[in-house]
Amino acid sequence: MTITRPAGAGAGAEIGTGAAHRLAALAETALGGPLPVRLRTWDGTEAGPPDGPVVVVRSRRALRRLLWEPGELGLAQAYVTGELDVEGDLGGGLRTLWAAARERNLHAPRLTLTDRAHAVGTAVRLGAAGPRPAPPASQARLRGGLHSKARDRSAVSHHYDLSNAFYRLLLDETMAYSCGYWASGDPDFTPADAQRAKLELICRKLALLPGARLLDIGCGWGSLTLYAAERYEAEVTAVTLAREQAAYVREQVRERGLESRVEVVCQDYRDITGDSYDAVATVEMGEHVGDAEYPAFAAALHRLVRPLGRVLVQQMSRGRIAPGGGAFIEAYIAPDMHMRPLGETVGLLGQAGLEVRSVESLREHYVRTVTAWHRTLETRWDDVVRLVGEETARVWRLYLVGGALAFEERRMGVDQILSVRPTAEGRTDVHATPGDWYAGLDRL
Repeated sequence: MTITRPAGAGAGAEIGTGAAHRLAALAETALGGPLPVRLRTWDGTEAGPPDGPVVVVRSRRALRRLLWEPGELGLAQAYVTGELDVEGDLGGGLRTLWAAARERNLHAPRLTLTDRAHAVGTAVRLGAAGPRPAPPASQARLRGGLHSKARDRSAVSHHYDLSNAFYRLLLDETMAYSCGYWASGDPDFTPADAQRAKLELICRKLALLPGARLLDIGCGWGSLTLYAAERYEAEVTAVTLAREQAAYVREQVRERGLESRVEVVCQDYRDITGDSYDAVATVEMGEHVGDAEYPAFAAALHRLVRPLGRVLVQQMSRGRIAPGGGAFIEAYIAPDMHMRPLGETVGLLGQAGLEVRSVESLREHYVRTVTAWHRTLETRWDDVVRLVGEETARVWRLYLVGGALAFEERRMGVDQILSVRPTAEGRTDVHATPGDWYAGLDRL
């Protein structure tokens, strides 16, 4: 039997009887345009443009996943299990795919009942029909009400408790898992230098002095906590929900003799008591708070800092149309993540009573940061696979490659937002100028 190219489809789907030709025809129908990639399937057949990135469908199970989960999640499931792959450079392949989607106005699959029936029929003929495949082991499985304390604890644990040994492999010696600040174009300026420049910039924006009380909400592996305590002699309360992170920070505090300056608390931000901190920092933690919960989070930032105290929020953003993390990110990396447009975050901080004094975009800095993490992952691939398994390693490859492209193409952003809590009289005295914040960062 020879299949016919669907009406309106492009020339990419060659007419033939192999699995690749059948899948290419289905894909063109679903996308509403010509296939931007070349397909190679388990039977050795190929279809699609000869000069496009090669997507290798190694198993019929990949097709079955896409029947049950058409779109991003099904593709991600097939990729992380190795049932589907991109030949050569994954980043280059994704960049070509997204560029073609924009240029040709291709859309995400929106299958009619007729399309679905045709897809099922093709799957039956290819021996790929069957029950829904079990989700990969690396996919998050959360229970409970959205952003309940127990569910948030599970969501954080899914990503951050993977193992401290894994993050030691991936990150630099600062163990900072957030956007660095590439203050110098010198080729000898390393990812660790960029992280130290970021930590210094935050401390300067917060105007830390010896003895200042700093609250670090979502402290990660303690990069800011340790830096502020050592370099600025600040008294820091570090808060995290991740047990692995808390254990690591406590170990570092003991090794560095900082017990008198640092307290590490493993708890939800909603359980933080006290007030009158001189400064509060929350670095890339607000994305985990949730949409409905963010006003209460902003109110807590206002409550926890003293009048004239400063609040530094470093937070990722997305456009209004797609505020979440996306199907792959929310299933494998940051379950229940919510990223809003920058302006909405600024507005919510203002509504909580904080005066926003400066906003600085770090989007280009995150491209370099994530690219450096990806380079390390590939360099240490065998060690990563031995430690966490190939499936999880593939999750991280897809995450880092896709993340770098999202920041590069302005589909995601990241910003530092500096706010001040006004006095009862409405004063928000800020004496330092932006020039003071940046002076000398390239020499750190």
